[in-house]
Amino acid sequence: MPRRKRMRKVAAPPGFRGYKPYGNRHGSKEHVDLLYEEYEAIKLADYQLMNHQEASHLMGVSRATFARVYESARRKIARALVETREIRSVFGNASLDHSWFACEDCETRFNIPDNLTGQHCPLCKSENIHSIKEQI
Repeated sequence: MPRRKRMRKVAAPPGFRGYKPYGNRHGSKEHVDLLYEEYEAIKLADYQLMNHQEASHLMGVSRATFARVYESARRKIARALVETREIRSVFGNASLDHSWFACEDCETRFNIPDNLTGQHCPLCKSENIHSIKEQI
């Protein structure tokens, strides 16, 4: 029996739902799903220039698991670029550090600090928001 997968800590969800290739002449192909934990691995290793040991500690996984998640993310992004496929962000096997919300009206993703009591979008002030964890 395989071991259960541990949840991977993600500091913040991606600020996008997806990317589409521009100027694709061959029509749309099947999209590539980039998991939140894969996005976090790319962000920590390639954007914040952390080594794998530091990044794995932040995500709450072993260095070897981090390396697998990171490699999977790089392969998916390479596949999307070479085959001109859309990239979509998908929740995956992640746990968010804070409670994150999404606005239905302007599609902003945000968290609400503990010292605030009202629940509305900080950008458009809409009360039409939902928890991102409810999308699972």
